[in-house]
Amino acid sequence: MTKTILCAIDINRPKTERKVLEWAGKLATMEGAQLDVITVVPDYGSAVVGAFFSDDHTAKAKEHAHDLLVKFVSEVIGAEANSKVRHIVGVGTAYHEIISVAEKDGADLIVLGAHRPDLSDYLLGPNAARVVRHSNCSVFVVR
Repeated sequence: MTKTILCAIDINRPKTERKVLEWAGKLATMEGAQLDVITVVPDYGSAVVGAFFSDDHTAKAKEHAHDLLVKFVSEVIGAEANSKVRHIVGVGTAYHEIISVAEKDGADLIVLGAHRPDLSDYLLGPNAARVVRHSNCSVFVVR
C-alpha cells in the first residue's frame, strides 16, 4: 500500500512555503510516498461578499491558483517529481479543506508551515493549530 503525504501551501507566500514543500518532497522520497500538494482559495460565495464578484470568479481563481501551484511545485522539487504530484486546489477555509482532503484521500501525513508567532497566535498560526488539533493523521509542522 502506497503512503500519501499531503503538503499544504499558501501560493501567495512562495518564499516561506518553499521550505515546507522541500520538506514534504524529502519525506515523500524517503518513504516512497505519493505526494499531494494542496492550496486553498477563499470562498467568495457568501451573500454579502459574493455580490461584489462575478459568478465565475471562484472558478477563475481556482484555475489561476492551480496554474501557480503547478509552476511553484515544479520550481521547488523539479519537473520530474512534479509530474507525479497530485495538485489540489480547495475552496473555503484552509484548515477545513486540508483536513477534508487528508481524510478523503487517506493521507498518512500532513506537512504544513506555521508563520512566526505573534500575540494572537503564540505557538502556531490559526490554520496550522486547527489542523494539528483536528487531523486524524500525523502532522509535520515546518517553521
